[in-house]
Amino acid sequence: MYHILFLGYFQDLAIDATTTVGVEVGQGLRDVDIKNYIKVEKVPGGQLEDSRVLKGVMINKDVVAPGKMRRKIVNPRIILLDSPLEYKKGENQTNAELLKEEDWSLLLKMEEEYIEELCMQILKFKPDLVITEKGLSDLATHYLSKHGVSAIRRLRKTDNNRIAKACGAVIVNRPDELQESDVGTGAGLFEVKKIGDEYFAYIVDCKEPKACTVLLRGASKDLFNEVERNPQDAMSVARNIIKNPKLVPGGGATELTVSAGLKQKSSSIEGIEKCPYEAAAVAFEAIPRTLAQNCGVNVIRTMTGLQGKHANGEN
Repeated sequence: MYHILFLGYFQDLAIDATTTVGVEVGQGLRDVDIKNYIKVEKVPGGQLEDSRVLKGVMINKDVVAPGKMRRKIVNPRIILLDSPLEYKKGENQTNAELLKEEDWSLLLKMEEEYIEELCMQILKFKPDLVITEKGLSDLATHYLSKHGVSAIRRLRKTDNNRIAKACGAVIVNRPDELQESDVGTGAGLFEVKKIGDEYFAYIVDCKEPKACTVLLRGASKDLFNEVERNPQDAMSVARNIIKNPKLVPGGGATELTVSAGLKQKSSSIEGIEKCPYEAAAVAFEAIPRTLAQNCGVNVIRTMTGLQGKHANGEN
């Protein structure tokens, strides 16, 4: 029921999403990667008409320290990391022999200096938002919040890739390798919103986003289960049209055209060699004949009329 009522609405969402992430690959061709750069996010609540395409990324995360870090930043400078901002843990079991009280203080000081150095390497680029796929220690959180920087930790790799595509940032493996060109400045707004009982971070209003999020709203999960496939199918069709903008008519019209062409070809061939053409022509007529039977119309009269029109070039 719902997928019929909102079929046109899903078409608009699919076209908007696929044209957003399409990239030129040369020679007038475009590539659309809907698997990696378009995510369908289902959030219960609201009406199905509230669904929309976000020109950016939405993730189910909140900032690390909500009371100390900003939840709304306009035109943020974003740094994406693939490394932890915490003290390195030993790969194997590590033993430390402490003989004096000062040794313990020295150990803690070394850890603090290491974390501070990591944070200073990041802060010299004046970011507004730092996102890492790994952990973020309390000490690093303190240094970042002290300088007015918001942070999100333990993000999925796929989400980090989509943020990079949306805001123009480059994912960096080590903070000491950071460059100014790695900072993402393409996003227009970073904002954390509470929907229901969960917090969602929006990185939207991007200038030239090559990744987007399709936000689906609905009254219940049963509704999502009913319409879940429709956006995916619509985006797949839109992607195919963008990559290869050619269409063929349905309803058996293409098969009857091929059948008429084979019959015309067989009439110019003498002897037994014409038989394969005629057999193939009859085989192609099975599709429109089956459709006519399913519709409940007069099959013989319908097929005769269609064959006559195709033979006269009225297709």
